[in-house]
Amino acid sequence: MPDPAQDAPEVGSPKESAAGIPAVLSSVRHVGEQAGVMRGLPAMLAVNQKRGFDCPGCAWPDPDKRHTAEFCENGAKAVAEEATRREVGADFFARNPVGELARRSGYWLGQQGRLTGPVYLPEDGTHYEPISWEAALDLIAEELRGLSSPDGAEFYTSGRTSNEAAFAYQLFARQLGTNNMPDCSNMCHESSGSALTETLGVGKGSVSLEDMYEADLIIVAGQNPGTNHPRMLSALEKAKRSGTRIVTVNPLPEAGMKAFRNPQNARGLVGRGTELTDLFMQVRLGGDLALFSAVNRLLLEADQRGEDVLDHGFVREFTHGFEEFSRALLKEPEDEFWERTERDSGLSRSLIEELVTMVTSSHKIVVCWAMGLTQHKHSVPTIREVVNFLLLRGNVGRPGAGVCPVRGHSNVQGDRTMGIFERPDESFLDALGAEFDFEPPREHGHDTVNAIRAMGRGEVGVFFAMGGNFVSASPDTEVTEEAMRRVGLTVHVSTKLNRSHVITGTRALILPALARSDRDVHEGRARWITVEDSMGEVHASHGVLAPLSEDMWSEVDIVRALGRRMFPDGTVDWEAMADYDRIRDHVSRVVPGFEDFNAKARRRGGFRLPHAPRDDRRFPTATGAANFTTNGTYAPEIPQGRLLLQTLRSHDQYNTTVYGLDDRYRGIKDGRRVVLVNPEDARELGLADGAYTDIVGEWSDGRERRAPHFRVVHYPTARGSAAAYYPETNVLVPLDSTADVSNTPTSKSVVVRFEPSAVRNSPVRD
Repeated sequence: MPDPAQDAPEVGSPKESAAGIPAVLSSVRHVGEQAGVMRGLPAMLAVNQKRGFDCPGCAWPDPDKRHTAEFCENGAKAVAEEATRREVGADFFARNPVGELARRSGYWLGQQGRLTGPVYLPEDGTHYEPISWEAALDLIAEELRGLSSPDGAEFYTSGRTSNEAAFAYQLFARQLGTNNMPDCSNMCHESSGSALTETLGVGKGSVSLEDMYEADLIIVAGQNPGTNHPRMLSALEKAKRSGTRIVTVNPLPEAGMKAFRNPQNARGLVGRGTELTDLFMQVRLGGDLALFSAVNRLLLEADQRGEDVLDHGFVREFTHGFEEFSRALLKEPEDEFWERTERDSGLSRSLIEELVTMVTSSHKIVVCWAMGLTQHKHSVPTIREVVNFLLLRGNVGRPGAGVCPVRGHSNVQGDRTMGIFERPDESFLDALGAEFDFEPPREHGHDTVNAIRAMGRGEVGVFFAMGGNFVSASPDTEVTEEAMRRVGLTVHVSTKLNRSHVITGTRALILPALARSDRDVHEGRARWITVEDSMGEVHASHGVLAPLSEDMWSEVDIVRALGRRMFPDGTVDWEAMADYDRIRDHVSRVVPGFEDFNAKARRRGGFRLPHAPRDDRRFPTATGAANFTTNGTYAPEIPQGRLLLQTLRSHDQYNTTVYGLDDRYRGIKDGRRVVLVNPEDARELGLADGAYTDIVGEWSDGRERRAPHFRVVHYPTARGSAAAYYPETNVLVPLDSTADVSNTPTSKSVVVRFEPSAVRNSPVRD
């Protein structure tokens, strides 16, 4: 039967507020359908609690005082998917050939349930077959030992991996002899880390929840909290009620940033809720650099007129490069500057001046951003310009102010802290080598894009994925799939079935892992893990549910079992790591900020990692100061008859995990293959509302990339900007189109044209 995600979605009007009773009903429905009362209720009462488990969804931090229901709608969906009673066992794979599964949608695959036992796809096999853990691990070890070089292995990591598992995983890869550790950060927030490390010396955000509450002004740029980080709306509501003003910078108006109907109080349940945005700036896709450059120029010009708008004391004492930055930004003639700025940003000078008026009347400013800023060719310069903006008025290292890159995956930031990075610091490698008495590899490894290139060249014998859905998350879908099929052995440690399991190497293994909500018991003793949130706070996570199968292993146990096989006479005591306290002791001696890790992790609510710029205005950069930067001018060009496309999430998904087929806030029901186009652009291009079109990506390599059969939806996007869901449109993002410096795929700025659709029924089945 045709997949409803490919055909005839219903389209209504976008919503004007987020959450409220519909969010409550949606949460209850998902938990009931997937987990039922007996499993669902204990899980929901434990999620994000101080003695419970960390939500497997977003990395938004937990408040110190918590509600009984400390979760959002999408958090409820994520927990329900983990706590499901549905099982995928040997009988499922016996009934379903891999070729048939490859024709199913990612949504259908994910809805089948939890993986309950390891399975193996032999060379030329048509079905996954049951395999024992011992045989599976022996097979992996044999393949790794047979590589001509350790760099013939790729060790991918998803953000849901715990600190303990991530530390053990990177240790295993480095003991093997490679830094090939692509991870999901490469595709999302690598641009943030690159820009912040260069300018401030620390590649993480500097603010806490308390800073959000104290801010005079919060700018939310390139981010949709209502769908991607819904608990952030509670923090914005609290800030708003204390007098904070909020500016939203986005090509799309999003319901969550208009008004928040907090389900935790009566006003949210029965009223309109809290209006959040004071000023909406509908920026053109890729126009954020032009916007922040214009704001900074206006501040510099006001300073030259003698107005008290800059923090000269902070600039003199703590920064470097101000004079060069100032000269570069002011050198362009005024008329030319504003003509270009209005064209590149899509915003009028008067609206930008209105923002500057809000800025100059605010002492404490926070800038939040997500992938709307990080996935462009010029993302690193854009974020550097955001830092310039904050430095001008001393808004780093001050309570109520700072940088706030909002991470997606829970613990994606912790993975990087634990050493999941293809370009590790020498100091980290020195400490790791000293702790375990071996010499770690020093040559930089592959990030995600370079891993795909290496696989495509046939240089990878083993691809090992600790969680995630690599094929669907990566750019240039057809190229990625071709590359994956050239690998000798693909191994996926997973909780649920996804598309990466059916696009395989010559041979393939799926290894079922415990989820966050599952109890992790070893020799009768319950074990717990830790995670780091988006604001650098580390806390414990304790699973509460009985696993559906005894054949689900913890990620740590999988890694240490491999370590025992590969290095039986090595310097790492893999057997001892069955006790996670032993891993945390190792971490405490290797990773700065984790001294006395075990004791601090046992505190209720956890602990905050040090952050030099925030804590004492110390900037560990090459200059020893916070660096002003010169970022030039850039915005994507849109040829005549084309639009600039961004990929984004539906409200019924989390990254590549699709929970359902509705995008309630945008008015989309029972469908995912939709493209949102401004009505004026649509009229100029002859795209009628409700018509079906193929989206064709244009790129300089001459290779056509096509996403077929999308329903056109007239939607109030910024002029020249269109939007469609991923992973369906990842096929349009060329592998070689990446951000300067960070090498992040440019998923938010894809030049596309539209052609009439010839597709009647999708080859993908429900």
